[in-house]
This record gives sequence, C-alpha cells and structure tokens, in this order.
Amino acid sequence: MTTLTTPPRTAPPPAGPRTPSGVDKWRRRIPLLPALIFTIVVTQLPFVATLVISTFRWNILRPGERHFTGLSNYTFVFTDERLRTAVLNTVVLTASVVLISVLLGLGLAVLLDRRFPGRGLARTMLIAPFLVMPVAASLLWKHAIYNPDYGLLNGTLNTLYRFFGADHGPTVDWVSTYPMPAVVVSLVWQWTPFMMLIILAGLQAQPGDVLEAARVDGASAMATFRHITLPHLRQYLELGILLGTIYVVQTFDAVYTITQGGPGSRTTNLPYEIYLTMFRKYEYGEAAAAGVVVVLGSIVIATFALRTIASLFRQEVSR
Repeated sequence: MTTLTTPPRTAPPPAGPRTPSGVDKWRRRIPLLPALIFTIVVTQLPFVATLVISTFRWNILRPGERHFTGLSNYTFVFTDERLRTAVLNTVVLTASVVLISVLLGLGLAVLLDRRFPGRGLARTMLIAPFLVMPVAASLLWKHAIYNPDYGLLNGTLNTLYRFFGADHGPTVDWVSTYPMPAVVVSLVWQWTPFMMLIILAGLQAQPGDVLEAARVDGASAMATFRHITLPHLRQYLELGILLGTIYVVQTFDAVYTITQGGPGSRTTNLPYEIYLTMFRKYEYGEAAAAGVVVVLGSIVIATFALRTIASLFRQEVSR
C-alpha cells in the first residue's frame, strides 16, 4: 500500500508596496482642491481677464468706442517713449537697490555671525526696517528725513554749519534735487535686512570643520572669507538677488509717496507708469498690456529663483 505524502506548504512571498491606483491618488488630492480652486480664482482668472482686456482699445472716457485691436497695445508698450523711460528707470532703480542691499546685507551678516554681547538686540534692531509697512517707511523718509524745512538731513547739516561758525547751511530740497537717490536710499534701508537674513542663514549653514581646517593651516581671515565663505554663499547671494529683484521691480509705494514719478518722470518706473495709464489716461487696454509684460518678466526671474531654491534644498538633503 502506497502512502501519499503532501509537500509542506510554504508561506506566500511578502507583498511589495502596493502601487496606488488612480482613485487613491485623487482621494489624496481632494483635501487640496479647495486651495487649488481658490488660487485659480484669485490669480489665474484675473490674469486671463487682463490678457483679454489687453487686446482691446478701451478708454473709459469713451465707453462706446471699445473695439478689438489684437496685439497693437503690445506694440505701443514697446515703442512708447514714456514706457521706455519707465523701463530704464525700473532697471536703474532695481539694480541699484538690490546690489547695494546685498553688499550692506553681506557686511552686516558677517558682523552678526560673530558672538558679542547684545547680539540678539542688534539683530532685532537691524531686522526692524523690513517689518515697517512700505507706505509708512516712505512717509517717514519723505517727511522726517528729506523735508527741507524740518527734516533730519537739513537739521544735521545746519548743526554742523553752526558748529564751524556759520549761521546756517544751505536748505536742500532732497526729493526735488536728487529724486532717484532719494527713492533708492529709502528702499535700501528697507531691503537690506531681507538680504542680511538670507546671507546670515548661509553663514550659519557653513560647515565648521572646513573653517577650522583653514584656521589650522594658517589661512588669514580675508583668505578664508574669499576662498571658502564666498563660494559657499554664492547660491544664497543669488537667491537674495533674484528674490529682491522680483519684489523691487514691483515697487509702487515709495515712488508714489516720495516723488510721484517726478520731477520730469525721472523716477517713474513701470508699476507707476501703469498706474498713470490706468487712472490718469484711462487707457485700460494699454495698462493691461504693460501689466502683462511686467508679469511675464517677473515669471522669468521667479523661474531662476525657484531653481536656486531647489538646488539649496538638494544640497541640504545630501548632507
């Protein structure tokens, strides 16, 4: 009689990670849909409406004459002399503010990276200008500092003249005489803390063992800063420059409050020129076309900023 033996039962192999199905993916995305819909309604629909308006010749003073003109408003944007002047002023204003703010922020960050009594208080005081509302900061500079009658600058100059034996110094109308420097200085005062914070974060992320090795090898402080610290800060400096450019190129408060674009359109930048086109000339189509051009330029700059941020994140993950 033959006995039949059954082979031992083996355990099934462990199941691997289950690939989520399409239903599971959408189920995970459902909580994000309200935020996505809100973002589309608040940002994309107005931009689409602006694109549509930019293709019309539309002056609110002549509402019955609105008609489709295609890309003629964009042709006007790139050929109008006032807009070309506004573009040049925007470039000068943005480049001056960003570069000076980065240099001052770098110097302040290097100082604040050292340990000294009262460092926390010094950081708080240096960050304070960035926390002031832009309009309030512009009013402060226009009336408390630049005013020719009771401003701080002329008051200080008159005190110095009296100290050296003169009755009083010359009364300088800083805003009318130096309109672009007046706006640049006020914006540098406001944006230097922003650059300082970014660069200070880069300094504190610097590996200490590398600095210690350079110190042991006898490298001077200047050589260490030039050959080790600056290359490490390159991406942080790029990030500060890109983000600062995105924000400063949209400056409206300081120009409107301090100079109102004058004298002679010497400080009229693109945002203020768009405001004049919209609310003084009432040319909705031209203003919309100029706004689209500014947005597209900001998107190009933002793309480089996002790449820089992504590279910083990749470096932090790889450490």
